[in-house]
Amino acid sequence: MQIKKIIFIVVGCICLALGTVGVFLPILPTTPFYLITLYCFARSSKKLEDWFKGTKLYKKHLESFVEKRGMLPQTKASILITVTLLMGFGIFFMARKGIWIPCIILGVVWAVHLIYFLFFVKTIRTEGGVGQ
Repeated sequence: MQIKKIIFIVVGCICLALGTVGVFLPILPTTPFYLITLYCFARSSKKLEDWFKGTKLYKKHLESFVEKRGMLPQTKASILITVTLLMGFGIFFMARKGIWIPCIILGVVWAVHLIYFLFFVKTIRTEGGVGQ
């Protein structure tokens, strides 16, 4: 087996583990880790890629995004709420200590995140159609 394939498999497994932990701990983002997992598995092994696409984790968190380039409203809402709460806590605690530069940076990251999900990720209104 080539070193490149082994590296993709190892990185894919690590991202799969982190994404799965992110399902239970809102501090870790699930979707980006699963996207990296899919990319790594696709580059390393067709068998691993097919296995991952057959899991409930893939179907729940990525399938609509990968195949239809959009997300269900519930998925977008849960991502935006989680990110807003976590970043809000960070901004709140840093502001209490008078640490303003990181507050501004975190605020900009939050705003870009909102803009991306609200305006660039399509909202899938029904099973068959894509809205927005």
